[in-house]
Amino acid sequence: MIDNITSKLLAIGARKTLQKYSQSLISSQGFFGTKKTDNKNYSTMSADDDDVLFKDVGDKGLIILNRPKALNALNLSMVNKIYPILKQWESTKKIVVIKGAGERAFCAGGDVKHLALSLNEPGGEKVGADFFRGEYTLNHLIGTFKKPYVALINGITMGGGVGLSVHGKYRVATETTTFAMPETAIGLFPDVGGTNFLPKLKGKLGLYLGLTGHRLKGEDVKFAGIATHFIPSASINELIETLLSPDNNDIDKILDDFEVKNENNKFSLEKNLSQIDKCFSADTIEEIIIKLKEDNSEFANIALENLRKMSPTSLKITKKALDKGKHLDLSECLKMEYRLACAACTKNSDFHEGVRALLIDKDQNPSWNPKTLEQVTDEYVDSKFNLLPTEMELKI
Repeated sequence: MIDNITSKLLAIGARKTLQKYSQSLISSQGFFGTKKTDNKNYSTMSADDDDVLFKDVGDKGLIILNRPKALNALNLSMVNKIYPILKQWESTKKIVVIKGAGERAFCAGGDVKHLALSLNEPGGEKVGADFFRGEYTLNHLIGTFKKPYVALINGITMGGGVGLSVHGKYRVATETTTFAMPETAIGLFPDVGGTNFLPKLKGKLGLYLGLTGHRLKGEDVKFAGIATHFIPSASINELIETLLSPDNNDIDKILDDFEVKNENNKFSLEKNLSQIDKCFSADTIEEIIIKLKEDNSEFANIALENLRKMSPTSLKITKKALDKGKHLDLSECLKMEYRLACAACTKNSDFHEGVRALLIDKDQNPSWNPKTLEQVTDEYVDSKFNLLPTEMELKI
């Protein structure tokens, strides 16, 4: 249905904006040019010409993450394309809608496998630094976007996909949505503004999600406060067509009309919220583990089992980062996260080891360093938060 709307990919004005902003935002491995096919204008950057599609529909715009075989995983090429178009659309569009191609995923996260493999090469740290700089700059633009931004988080929405959605005004989940921030399992931390939005969730739910990587599915994503609306996945195309129709500008009414409301449905973690608050309100990771052991319920034991799999360093960094994030705005959180991300982009880091074990060699047996929580000292954790040289700091 949406394909019936008269549209064109990357209007000429948007193409010029893409060229203007790309060089000033972050370094890129690609180049810019134009080619003409079937009377439509396309802008190209790197070999991945079509990893993001843009539909210019009058005074409204649609962004399509277009790597369905890779679950629309976010890479630098995509970041470099989205930022300048979104920046232009902020002043020329009344609404922007973003979705993922295919039915399996909105965006399964950042392409961390590529980042980790780059660390095996000379100068590989810069690949990660460039990616995170661009990604976090885009997250900030979405969080401060002056026009309605509607993210259709149908299917898998994790990590980088959360950053492309959660900071916008409208986040629409479906029964196929699976949300998670699983970074502690790969030696990282909940980034893309996770240190800003997770502490805002009810009680200690955000800390629980950030430490354990617990997955929320379907309507639970709305109950948790991550999605703003919940609709059937079968209605996605009709919703897009309605949102982009020239006569429909009342976004709240449109989303309310499509939303499924069932007062009998309850948050699956509702019965565990008091346990989460009690256990995860402890001052340290070690004390959280003690409280979970004392609780000794099935829920607590599953949480314990998950925590034991995670990088000890990542757990402590995540706890400290979310505690600090409670008192910071999005810009300050992203700057803090950039320092942490740069610290993680080394070959001897838990990030490199975690991605190796889970995504490259797939032996599921990471060798964390340090190996235990006791060995991760406060001084070691604090060092990861150190300021970068002025010229390297994230500027947003």
